[in-house]
Amino acid sequence: MPIISRFLGIIIAMYWDDHIPPHFHAKYSGYEITVDIHTGVVEGKFPKRALHHVLEWYELHKDELINNWELCQSKEQPKPIEPLE
Repeated sequence: MPIISRFLGIIIAMYWDDHIPPHFHAKYSGYEITVDIHTGVVEGKFPKRALHHVLEWYELHKDELINNWELCQSKEQPKPIEPLE
């Protein structure tokens, strides 16, 4: 599971050869969600404040996330993405 970003105790990752639709995983304090890169639809449970941070970060980095999804599908190392500041 390549970690592509870390911020505010949140870990953002993608898996090589993961199922479609394109998405990323976010983990925080025992919680885990997936976020669809194209739609922003969230599956799973997350604390409200942490979810807000993940969705803010997602809006800033959609293009990079798509590029990383394609790299993971090709079993290549995804590129790190700047954390939310």
